[in-house]
Amino acid sequence: MKKITLQFLLFCCLSVSAYGQWQPSAGTAGLNMQSLLTNGIYNFAGGQTGAYLSTDSAANYSLSNTGNDNIGPTRGFTKDNNYIYTCTSQGAFRSSDNGATWVSKSVGLTNLLGGGILNAGTRLFYVGPTGVFMSTNQGDNWSAAGLSTTDVRCITAINDTLFVGTNGAGIYKSIDWGANWIPINNGLGGSTNFRAIESKGNILFAGGQIGTGVYRSTDFGANWTLLGGGLASGSYRGFASNSQLIVAGSFGAGVFYSTDNGNNWTAINTGLTDLTIFDLELNDNYIIAATNTQGVFRFALSNLNLSTDISDFDLKNAISLFPNPTTNQINVKSDCKIIGTAYTIYDNLGKAILSGLINYENAIIEMGHLTGGIYTLSIGENKKQVFKIIKQ
Repeated sequence: MKKITLQFLLFCCLSVSAYGQWQPSAGTAGLNMQSLLTNGIYNFAGGQTGAYLSTDSAANYSLSNTGNDNIGPTRGFTKDNNYIYTCTSQGAFRSSDNGATWVSKSVGLTNLLGGGILNAGTRLFYVGPTGVFMSTNQGDNWSAAGLSTTDVRCITAINDTLFVGTNGAGIYKSIDWGANWIPINNGLGGSTNFRAIESKGNILFAGGQIGTGVYRSTDFGANWTLLGGGLASGSYRGFASNSQLIVAGSFGAGVFYSTDNGNNWTAINTGLTDLTIFDLELNDNYIIAATNTQGVFRFALSNLNLSTDISDFDLKNAISLFPNPTTNQINVKSDCKIIGTAYTIYDNLGKAILSGLINYENAIIEMGHLTGGIYTLSIGENKKQVFKIIKQ
């Protein structure tokens, strides 16, 4: 009986180990990958050899680089309601057909070498060795948006506040779309090099240089704390997050995840053949990792036993609106799990006057045709979140 029991336990342990591990994505073996993006069923990966596309949850990728930079790496992606954008060694590129073709969109960039790209509301931001650039017409033209003498490596936003990480000058924020930048380095302990920055709700995470690790701010960058809790020290190059977890990718120590906003971390590296991670992404079912030399890997979220029911997390913390008051439109920034959720706008008499679906993580609700007044926006069905909107 003991022999049978031991054999059974050994089988179970081997089964769990084989199940709870990273899987390499076909079509990327041996490749340098530096950036990732998910847009519905479309999963993008970019690196030294250009842009790649998967339509089967990152199981298989194929080169999707027609018109994109074919000289140097694709270092970043972002998206809006109409386009996918890349940040590359040769400037910005835009696709209207989910990566089938790309068009150069670099007019106004004084240095084409990009470090990061971001969509924030109706604006695009491109960062690189000569600072920050902004486009208000979906990349057709770019204009300088500050830090022109600073090597900027990464960018994120919380509503209408921008945050950037630099090479040698720490972290900055702007509350006026780049017209002015304020250094926010309290608590960084002399760390000045940052290659990755992530906003999870109103919490910021920044990847420090070698010998440091991941820093966290809960007050819009006013103060930073170096995190421990099982997280390896070292340089960090990539993050991904949703309402349930934050995932961090290190330079040499693999991937870590936290379900309590960074207080405690767990390493998930079984199956990874390269522990240097340049970017991370989440889709509905997988964590996706871009590695330095071994391509893309995916890890099933089901291994972490996380709930995926929208009713199990707080809608209030998953949604933010800006600007409010507004004159024309409301930008709805939401967690990816909100996509597909219904919304309704009511007038001050309680009459439903506008409805639709939240189809993007950064959705736009047009209100320019409505008269001035106070409106109510309701998002969700069984578990609703209600917002007051002032239309000027």
